[in-house]
Amino acid sequence: MRDAAVTATALLDWYDRHAREMPWRIGPLATGRPDPYRVWLSEVMLQQTTVAAVRAYYQRFVARWPTVTDLAAAEDSAVMAEWAGLGYYARARNLLACARVVVARHGGVFPADLAVLRALPGIGPYTAGAVAAIAFDLPAVVVDGNVERVMARVFKVETPLPMAKPELARLAQDLTPRDRPGDYAQAVMDLGATICTPRSPACGVCPWLAGCQARAAGVQGDLPRKVAKPVKPLRCGMVWVVWRTDGAVLLERRAGRGLLGGTLGFPGSGWDGSDAQAPVRAAWRAAGVVRHTFTHFHLDLAVMVAGVAGNTVASRGEFLGSNAFSPQDLPTLMRKAHDLATSASAG
Repeated sequence: MRDAAVTATALLDWYDRHAREMPWRIGPLATGRPDPYRVWLSEVMLQQTTVAAVRAYYQRFVARWPTVTDLAAAEDSAVMAEWAGLGYYARARNLLACARVVVARHGGVFPADLAVLRALPGIGPYTAGAVAAIAFDLPAVVVDGNVERVMARVFKVETPLPMAKPELARLAQDLTPRDRPGDYAQAVMDLGATICTPRSPACGVCPWLAGCQARAAGVQGDLPRKVAKPVKPLRCGMVWVVWRTDGAVLLERRAGRGLLGGTLGFPGSGWDGSDAQAPVRAAWRAAGVVRHTFTHFHLDLAVMVAGVAGNTVASRGEFLGSNAFSPQDLPTLMRKAHDLATSASAG
């Protein structure tokens, strides 16, 4: 049962005074609507990533590809290079697929329809709801981790996640107003990100303090409850980092699907302990091991380094000169391997 103090109006009044400034956002008191392309781009980038990490990526993307038509025409490799380091690379592949469908089937205009948005590549319920609400001011429910946490506390939902998701979504929908739904969606997310935080929530300045059932019971810090996560397994693999005397480094582009799909990296073995042949004959030496954590497992990657003659040809991959390659084009895992190999070679 909802307390009378928990209203969209109270939250919007708070949001009008305390909304976060973001490069993709139009302020709550500004006229006009934000560009749907920029809303969509920011929401895809923000999945599994923090606002602080996304800002610079977003600004580079919109400077290089200011419209969805520009992005649709981009080279896949260029987009993957700009995305490098942001993680979850399937998002970048879906980004391109979606942009191309919007251009090919919708004339380069994002549809102002929740169901049609849902049908676009890579757009799930959350992203579709966010674009519909924020860009088009449609009364779509928007539920991310911040919103789930706020709903679990305001309504004292004891069911643990992920089982509580349907109930939390229903509660969020019940609160979504028909007036200013886009501002309301951003207000709830801001509330969760800045006040109703995972640890030590700042309840004293919360606009819903008087009606928060978890606060009244003194359990706000315990909610939402979560099912214990299984221990992540450890996988192992190897990469070969080799420089020619002319300064070129051996790289290859991974297959389009799977982890790090479509990204540039060093030739390597499988991550299941299986062996693979080194890409060139060389006096290989071990540089060390880098550890990287994916969603479902940890990875220990042994890094082997070598130098070879300038006319060396590899059995896989391609030697790229310094003018055709930057370490910043690599995903985080491969950048770690590059840094370790560089350090070992310098030593």
